[in-house]
Amino acid sequence: MEFITQQFLNALSLGSMYALIAIGYTMVYGILRLINFAHGDIMMVGAFSAFVVYSMSGSFSLAVLAAIIVASITGVLTYKIAYKPLLDKNTPKISLLITAIGVSFFLENLFNMLFGGVPKAFNYPEIFDKSIHIFGAITNFSSIFIAIFTILVLIVVLLFLNKTKYGIAIKAIAFDMNTVRLMGINVDLLIMIVFVIGSSLASLGGVFYAISYPSIDPLMGVLVGLKAFAAAVLGGIGSVAGAAIGGFILGFSEIFIVAFFPDIAGYKDAIAFVFLIAILLFKPTGIMGIDFERGRF
Repeated sequence: MEFITQQFLNALSLGSMYALIAIGYTMVYGILRLINFAHGDIMMVGAFSAFVVYSMSGSFSLAVLAAIIVASITGVLTYKIAYKPLLDKNTPKISLLITAIGVSFFLENLFNMLFGGVPKAFNYPEIFDKSIHIFGAITNFSSIFIAIFTILVLIVVLLFLNKTKYGIAIKAIAFDMNTVRLMGINVDLLIMIVFVIGSSLASLGGVFYAISYPSIDPLMGVLVGLKAFAAAVLGGIGSVAGAAIGGFILGFSEIFIVAFFPDIAGYKDAIAFVFLIAILLFKPTGIMGIDFERGRF
């Protein structure tokens, strides 16, 4: 029982990180029909921003705030410079996809040039390493904090989308962007808000990932980003709750398969993509997939 509880807590923490990043994927896709493959690298930008600010100031709160701000600015600039000109010209979706991959390579090489390719140790407050006993199992404070924080963030995002004017307007442009424009609503501003929300969540996911695996490098967002994308598809891309559920399913599957089948531990990174293939074969809309002609999020 202690062993199962321990693995459950580990899976909860990992699933939370995947969920935070997957929500950003699903929100951008919901309004632009764009798989933002630079999203995982924005997570990396957030982690490096926190790393630099914490090293200089010693304040972890300030470091997290800096990660959110820098990642949000990066996300908005990505939209304004790379995506918006193509959207305004009504170019094919494949052009947007290629541009997203190009932005991803640009960010990876930029940070490789700035910080080098050698992984760097990520420092954080000692409280995150504090041991907590739950039903006989021992876990770190960070695992519990990350899980609780992720659930609260999910609730806040859902309340924002369903209870605020800006949130309802975002759902409206996801349904029919051209009609919303005709009604005089600033669509460009709403899209930027979505990129700010998604990038902020990605940066938090990057910081939490760096706490759990205290090492960062310019390529850290590649595999994590792809797994988060798989989680978004698994849960039903276009659904915020679905993305979170997909992230938790992926985290639990990865941890428990390694725990109970250690002989195949080397293949744990392939689990996400096995799920992705399976869901595309048997339920392309995902667990909480929605009718894209009727609603979003």
